[in-house]
Amino acid sequence: MLGFGIDLGIDLGTATVLVYAKGKGIVLNEPSVVAIDKNTDKIIAVGEEARAMLGRTPGNIVAIRPLRDGVIADYNTTEKMLSYFIQKATGRRWFYWFYKPRVVVCIPSGVTEVEERAVKQAATQSGAKSTIVVEEPYAAALGAGLDISGARGNLVVDIGGGTTDIAVISLGGIVCKKSLRVGGDKFDESIVRFIRREYSVMIGDRTAEAIKINVGCALEEGKPAGQDVFEVRGRDLVSGLPKTIRVSSREAYVAMEEQIEAVVSAVKEVLERTPPELSADILNQGIVMTGGGSLLWGLDTRISQETGLPVNLAEDAVSCVALGTGKILEGAH
Repeated sequence: MLGFGIDLGIDLGTATVLVYAKGKGIVLNEPSVVAIDKNTDKIIAVGEEARAMLGRTPGNIVAIRPLRDGVIADYNTTEKMLSYFIQKATGRRWFYWFYKPRVVVCIPSGVTEVEERAVKQAATQSGAKSTIVVEEPYAAALGAGLDISGARGNLVVDIGGGTTDIAVISLGGIVCKKSLRVGGDKFDESIVRFIRREYSVMIGDRTAEAIKINVGCALEEGKPAGQDVFEVRGRDLVSGLPKTIRVSSREAYVAMEEQIEAVVSAVKEVLERTPPELSADILNQGIVMTGGGSLLWGLDTRISQETGLPVNLAEDAVSCVALGTGKILEGAH
């Protein structure tokens, strides 16, 4: 059991929730999925257990993702999910309401005031004593180990499940930014549409994600031979029977090209709006990429080719935002 008065940092992602406990590090990393019994409106499972139910549930059970495009789509379910994760992270049940944690929650940089207020309210209703909201690229920069307190400019590209946040950070603040509602989920959706169109085969989101991870590619030439074909199973839309198909890396590239181009264009747009002095800093040290979406094969190379700048993938790209919330907590006395 963790100590009393524990403070938490939460990366409230569209695809995954990571929780950082002050003094402990990342204590929870689970999918943002909730399984609910429609007849009783009760939660059956949360996180990894609920994710395993996606696309496999009987009629009375529905597995849903309460966050879409980086913001709360289903407030009540988000609140219940957060409450479950906070209780799990603090490791207590009976004492939970007496020792409420202070919470730092990350949100995309493009959210509206209403969306920000919803996140704060959900965290408070879930048991937080106080809630600080931080923009994701700021936390990602901290988590990637960048020195953002000085006058030097840093360009961070954080690609999550629901959003891509691009920001130039200097002197402890965001100078210019852009947030796109494009991320890993959109990559998956585009693969589902492509397979349906080209093969007349219906696949689920988890299968699309497996294609993205195994043969997904941001470069037109595709992945090297030996890594460029992946076998998947789906339902033939003509016969209605199960069917096995082989998807190539080039096909995955074609499927995702529109989303990849949107990310690259947004990076260029932010660079065009960056003050000249900070542009010089970025030219020297390059772009830092964080978030699970940045792991797409060849994406760093593609952005480097299109911008002419060096691109570095953060050491623990998936956890950078959560680690950043931890640094904010450790610095808060």
